[in-house]
Amino acid sequence: MQTHKAKRVEIIIERVMERRLTEAMTRADVTGWSVLPMLGGSGRSGEWSREGQISRGTGLVQVVCIIRPEKLDPLLDQVFSVVERQIGVVSVCDCEILRAERF
Repeated sequence: MQTHKAKRVEIIIERVMERRLTEAMTRADVTGWSVLPMLGGSGRSGEWSREGQISRGTGLVQVVCIIRPEKLDPLLDQVFSVVERQIGVVSVCDCEILRAERF
């Protein structure tokens, strides 16, 4: 089966910034993404957990998208405008997709 090169971009950001991030992704002509809740983890500031949080508006989410390679730089420019002053981790990796016409 033929595969096509793509980029997988994962952004971890505070939940309250999710809408700004997805609006920035739309400006970069990204048409699809998934938002995943972050249940806990560990980082520079130590371990953390969503346990005991009252509001759904607090905590972190991970936003994942798969895009064509030529969309990467415009996307990163838009994403950086959101995360540069916030908690945020952005990672990019190469991947391959089966149905390129969907991206």
